Amino acid sequence: MPDLREQVADNDGPLHVGGLTIHLVPTPGRTGVRVTVERDARIVAKVPPDADRDALAALIRTRLAWLYAKVHPRRAEAAERPRRRFIDGEGFWYLGRSYRLKLTDDLAASFVALKNGRLHLRRDHRDTAAQALVSWYVARGRAWLPNRVHPWAWRMDVPDAGLNVRPLGYRWGSCSHLGAVNIHWAIMQLPARLIDYVLVHELAHLYHPHHTPGFWRTVGRAMTDYECLRLELDEWGAGIWLPEEEGR
Repeated sequence: MPDLREQVADNDGPLHVGGLTIHLVPTPGRTGVRVTVERDARIVAKVPPDADRDALAALIRTRLAWLYAKVHPRRAEAAERPRRRFIDGEGFWYLGRSYRLKLTDDLAASFVALKNGRLHLRRDHRDTAAQALVSWYVARGRAWLPNRVHPWAWRMDVPDAGLNVRPLGYRWGSCSHLGAVNIHWAIMQLPARLIDYVLVHELAHLYHPHHTPGFWRTVGRAMTDYECLRLELDEWGAGIWLPEEEGR
């Protein structure tokens, strides 16, 4: 077997093992290693701050078969992610329904508006259409999500945490160490049932920071069909729109 040290860079950057790049995230308080494959096919390993790089490389090598099986479908999804030209007739998802884009010359109208079953975009903002649409999704999320999350927080007996809507790259949501729930604006493209799953998932993290058996029991008590919803969310994830600068 080749010496692992020949396959690991002698710096604090990513590990390169078996043709894969593993981005290391030193995490205070962590004693083990947690490896995940993000939706953009990036491999992220949360590791103890004093972890030995050679030992990490050896551990990653034992998981290569699993990583290859996860990475290749993610790369295919990223390559097929829809690109937008912001022309009449293009479809954009909102709450699980596709709305056709309509360019308008009405300068008195909002930059983006949902009217008469069409998603209206002012033609003079076509050059900045991606930013205008993201702002529209963010505003919709801030108005719609709080009323959606309150019943779940009550059912799960968790504090009514603050909720932020913002770009999160390829993550649907996250929790801050202060207990605030962060939700990706792109969630507003999903059907309501999948939005509920993401909300329940993040609320469960207020009790369980990691995906332990206790975490999944908490999710399951609130949402008995969560496993089906999790699979459906993976399918939807490949088809939602993200601006190119966020989808890289």
